[in-house]
Amino acid sequence: MVINSILENDLYKFSMSYYYQVHFPNAWGTFTFHDRNNTRYTEEFVEYLKNEFDNLATLSLKTTEFDWAVKTINYIPQCFWEWLYHFRFEADKINTWLDEEQHLHIEVSDLMYKVTFYEIPILAIVSELYHRHMGDGYQTREELADVMIPKMEKKVAIASRHNLYFADFGMRRRFNTTSEELVIEYMKENCPTFAGTSTVALAMKYNIRPIGTMAHECFMFQAAIQTPKEANYEVMEQWVKVYDGDLGTVLTDTYTVDVFLRNFSMKLAKLYDGVRHDSGDPKVFGDRIIEKYKSYGIDPMSKTIVFSDGLDFESAADIKEYFAGRIKVTFGIGTNLTCDLPGVRPMNIVMKLKECRINKRQPVYGCVKLSDVPGKAIGKPEDIENYKYQLGIK
Repeated sequence: MVINSILENDLYKFSMSYYYQVHFPNAWGTFTFHDRNNTRYTEEFVEYLKNEFDNLATLSLKTTEFDWAVKTINYIPQCFWEWLYHFRFEADKINTWLDEEQHLHIEVSDLMYKVTFYEIPILAIVSELYHRHMGDGYQTREELADVMIPKMEKKVAIASRHNLYFADFGMRRRFNTTSEELVIEYMKENCPTFAGTSTVALAMKYNIRPIGTMAHECFMFQAAIQTPKEANYEVMEQWVKVYDGDLGTVLTDTYTVDVFLRNFSMKLAKLYDGVRHDSGDPKVFGDRIIEKYKSYGIDPMSKTIVFSDGLDFESAADIKEYFAGRIKVTFGIGTNLTCDLPGVRPMNIVMKLKECRINKRQPVYGCVKLSDVPGKAIGKPEDIENYKYQLGIK
């Protein structure tokens, strides 16, 4: 089995599930798979996937996991974890097929507080099976350790030299489960600035901090049921009502940083601990965030930017030095930690919210993500153009 625990998921999936339960318990949505590398797959590979999806459906929350989650992730109340006892993945809800060009399609639909859980395990399964069956080698733990540890030694040296605080964000596109565990084992033992992991099951296993807040889907959902003009503002307001100051890092780029900054009021800038950067030029972004804080009379050094856009340790060190003494920075590093192997091309795969509705009485609306990187927009072309028009984006 690729996934061995129902907690083997990113932390923000649990926080967003509870958020939906509180505010939108009847909301429904569909997630769809995108392979930016346009990889060609085989029917045999699809069968491997379906077998793993069947395995996914056998998972349930264990008593030891429940006890740990209630104690450790205590900003999500016990009633949520009691509900999770009864949650099961449903393999028949995961529709998987190849088109005529052998490109992979995966879609899954359910109530929002349930469907959100499918994204990260599906991506991790696709990535691990691809590397296992498409000839990348590295079949054993020893083979992986032989090539990963020398690379991690260099990464630790950079992190130590620049005092880089970073977390593992690498589950979704890891080489395999073992590669992520090797990272956590090594970093926990050898790197004082290693802050934790977004993978909850591994946080529990290795007694480190689980890290994460929210993802693009919250804003995409809010924009679809209401308006993209105020989606950032509404999510930030409603998030505070659920978490009351916990999980205070807000994602900024769902509809470009320009739109986010229009919604980032003085109250919200003071309430939130900081922001997360996930697309576009990190230095330009950080400069603009600093200026926004200064315009409100907020000391930027009281706030933090989490950078998480395709980073390696060299680029993180460059960002750290650029902002030294101006604003606090931390880093979420994914593929460069968990799939940095000689001869291996990491996958470039995502699952995003395709459509949603707030309840059965309301229409289904298409969902849109606009990036600060041209060409990364997701959604139907007509919906993308509509959003750009509403938001004044050329």
